[in-house]
Amino acid sequence: MDLILQPWPWYVGGLFIAATLILLLFMGKTFGFSSNLRTMCSMLGAGKTCDFFCFNWKAQTWNLLFLVGTIAGGFIAYHFLSVEPAAVPLGENTVQKLNELGIESAGQAYIPTELFGSEAFGSLKTIGLLLLAGFFVGFGSRYAGGCTSGHAISGLSNLQLPSLIAVIGFFIGGLIMVHVLFPLIF
Repeated sequence: MDLILQPWPWYVGGLFIAATLILLLFMGKTFGFSSNLRTMCSMLGAGKTCDFFCFNWKAQTWNLLFLVGTIAGGFIAYHFLSVEPAAVPLGENTVQKLNELGIESAGQAYIPTELFGSEAFGSLKTIGLLLLAGFFVGFGSRYAGGCTSGHAISGLSNLQLPSLIAVIGFFIGGLIMVHVLFPLIF
C-alpha cells in the first residue's frame, strides 16, 4: 500500500500513456479529448441543426468512457490514494516571480488557488479571465483540428505534419502567454 500512496516518478505516467497509445493504435483509434465535446453535442441532438454534429456518435463511446475513467481515476487518486495534496515543485525564482504577480499559493498548492479556488469566483476579473481562456482553448482546439493531447500524443506518434505544426504552435502560444501576457494580466 505504501507504494501506491507515494508519489510516482514522472516516467511511470509516460509509460502508461505509451501503453494506452499502443493499444489505441492497434485498435485503429486516435486519441484526443476535445472530440468528446462534439460527441456530446451530437448525443444531445445538435446534428438536427448543424451538419458538423451529424455523425455516428456511438462509434465514439469508447472515447467518452476514457474521459469518464480519467475523471474518476483523478478523483480516486486525489481523495483516496494521496496522503496529502502534493504541490508542484517549483524553483525559488519561479515562486518569487509568481508571488510578485499576486499568486501567493505558488509552490504550496498543486494549482494556484487564487485562480481555481472557491475565492476566485468572488472576483469578476478572474471569472472573466477563466471564461475568455475557456473560449480560446475551445476555439483553438477546434481550429487546430484537435487538442494538445490529440496532436501531441496521437498525431506526433503517427508522424503527422499538421500535428507537428500544431504542437509547435501550442508551445509558442504557451511561451507568449507565460512571458508576455501573464505579467500584463497580473
